[in-house]
Amino acid sequence: MNTKVEIAGVEFKNPVMTASGTFGSGMEYSEFVDLNKLGAVVTKGVANVPWPGNPTPRVAEVYGGMLNAIGLQNPGIDVFIDRDLSFLSKYDTKVIVNVCGKSVEDYLEVVERLGDQKVDMLEINVSCPNVKEGAIAFGQNKDALYDITKRIKEKAKQPIIMKLSPNVTSIAEMAKAAEAAGADAISLINTITGMKIDIYKRQFALANKTGGMSGPAIKPVAVRMVYEAAHAVNIPIIGMGGIASAEDAIEFIMAGATAIAVGAMNFHDPYTTEKVVDGIEEYMKRCNVDDINEIRGIV
Repeated sequence: MNTKVEIAGVEFKNPVMTASGTFGSGMEYSEFVDLNKLGAVVTKGVANVPWPGNPTPRVAEVYGGMLNAIGLQNPGIDVFIDRDLSFLSKYDTKVIVNVCGKSVEDYLEVVERLGDQKVDMLEINVSCPNVKEGAIAFGQNKDALYDITKRIKEKAKQPIIMKLSPNVTSIAEMAKAAEAAGADAISLINTITGMKIDIYKRQFALANKTGGMSGPAIKPVAVRMVYEAAHAVNIPIIGMGGIASAEDAIEFIMAGATAIAVGAMNFHDPYTTEKVVDGIEEYMKRCNVDDINEIRGIV
């Protein structure tokens, strides 16, 4: 029985990854999860300098999931290399570093710093506001997405995954722009913009007013978008959005994803990633699937 998958020449022991921002760099979770069992650990977003993030409150529970407006708080690339990458080097799992920035130059600085590090792939978070273009996210304009993808691809030593925003008119169009610019893979979906109001305090639940919604409620949207993207491009897709079980993960694979990432459920049950790995193997045995790649895009 083969659970191995390949993305841009990188082989993963299974298709299960962590979604950026929900797993740190695995340090906290290593008490619960054997990181060696995972296909990859995808780190929290890292920028060229430390980011303090947004004011609090910045997390709110909602029906079927959660809203977050953390604002990509991170310690910056120097601390990240010394602390997070040295920690992950002890484990037999692939390492994918999520990169964020406020200008193309910010991204390029981080990408270049990571060039000689033990990192298997880079995931580029294009949901960051582009400060030079009126704070519209790089991932919400296909020309901006094409430009940043092309420029990062020219500098990156590792294969790059462009993490697409669902807050667009056509996910297929965005996927095509990333592929045309040279992306090695795409990951989707990032969070859906949402809002919650506290009717007793008569104010927004988040200091930022809006936040990114994640959790089981967004899964049908995510599956549909992965399916559409898979039919628009030929590069591999990492699917995510509300995955809580092996059944959910398999749905994404059948929609066309090569790998999947578990996000919000890590907060609800820190054992979720391991349960998904085991559950996929059980499904393959029960349904006589010899190779996980057989069922990719089968619908």
